[in-house]
Amino acid sequence: MTSTTLFAAFGLGMPELIIILVILLVLFGGSKLPGLAKGLGQSIKEFKKSTKEDEPAPTPAPAPAPAPAATTEAKKP
Repeated sequence: MTSTTLFAAFGLGMPELIIILVILLVLFGGSKLPGLAKGLGQSIKEFKKSTKEDEPAPTPAPAPAPAPAATTEAKKP
């Protein structure tokens, strides 16, 4: 899925994206936008990495069965 089809799925065109970027610029200022974009990119990268992990969680090995207790009583005939 490309980004253009993703934006089209939400009904976002170029004018809407420009308005969103202007609002972000006003809210956060020009100096904080690069840090915000970097944090967003890292979180998306981490999310993709965690969803692509094929390795299931390791299961602990079963505990060994306890040895039978030795009886100290002598057998009665």
